[in-house]
Amino acid sequence: MRNQLPPSVQPDDFSLALAGGPIAARRIRPAGEPGSNGPTLVFLHEALGCIAMWKDVPARLSGMTGLPALVYDRHGHGRSGTLAGPRNPGYLEREALEVLPQVLAAAGVTDPVLIGHSDGGSIALLYASRYPARAVVTEAAHVFVEDVTRAGIREAMAAWRNTDLPARLARYHGDKTEALFFAWANTWQSDEFASWNIEDCLSRITSPVLAVQGEDDEYGTVRQVEAVVNGVSGRARSIVLPDCKHTPHVQAEEPLLPLIADFVADCLD
Repeated sequence: MRNQLPPSVQPDDFSLALAGGPIAARRIRPAGEPGSNGPTLVFLHEALGCIAMWKDVPARLSGMTGLPALVYDRHGHGRSGTLAGPRNPGYLEREALEVLPQVLAAAGVTDPVLIGHSDGGSIALLYASRYPARAVVTEAAHVFVEDVTRAGIREAMAAWRNTDLPARLARYHGDKTEALFFAWANTWQSDEFASWNIEDCLSRITSPVLAVQGEDDEYGTVRQVEAVVNGVSGRARSIVLPDCKHTPHVQAEEPLLPLIADFVADCLD
C-alpha cells in the first residue's frame, strides 16, 4: 500500500559528509538482512525530487528483493543543504562521476544496483559507463535533449507562475525550492544545454540495463529508451508503459515494481 512502509523493512535516516557539504540519506534494511557489503539498491531521484518524493517505493522494492536500499537527497534537494552555485551543462556528469562515488564510499556501498528516475536515470547511466554496477534500472532517463523535453519544461515554468506548484514543491524542499526549480528549468532551456548528449558513453556500459518509459511521458519519447537499449554493450531490455507519463513508479507502480524486482533477482543470479 502506497505511503505505508512494509513491516519487513526498517528505515534509518542519517547524514553523509561529502566534500561539497553534508547530504541527507536514508538506509532501508529488510528484517534479518545482515548488513553486509553485498548488493544494495541505490535510488537516484529526479530533477525536482528527493527522498520523500520516492514515497514507499524504496521500501517496497527492498522488501520484494530482500536487498538493503540507500536513498539520498542531492545538494539543493529535500533535507540536504543548498546548491553550491549556478549549474552548468555538465551538472549531470558531475553528479554521476564525482558526487555519486563519494556517496557510495561514505555509505559503504560497494556493489550498487542503481535505480534512477529522470535526471537520476541519466546519472545512473553515466556512472555505469565509468564504474562497475551490478545492474541499472532507469525510468524516463534522458540521453539527449528533445524538443518535447524543452516544451514540457516551458509548461512547468508556466505552472510555476500560474498554479500552486511552488507551494507543493516547498513541502519537500523548503526555502531552497525557487533556486532548485530555476536551476533545473534555466539549465535545460539554455542554448548551451541544447546539444547535451551522452549517447557516446553508452557503449561503455556492460551492466545489465532495464530502461523504462511511460508512453505518454511529457518530457521525452520512446527514442530515449531505444537509444539506451541499442547503445549499451551489456544485456538490455526496455519497458514502455501505456497510460503512463513521466513518473512510472507512481503512475504504474503496481505492474512496474514486480518487473523491477524480477529484473534485479535475475541480475543477482
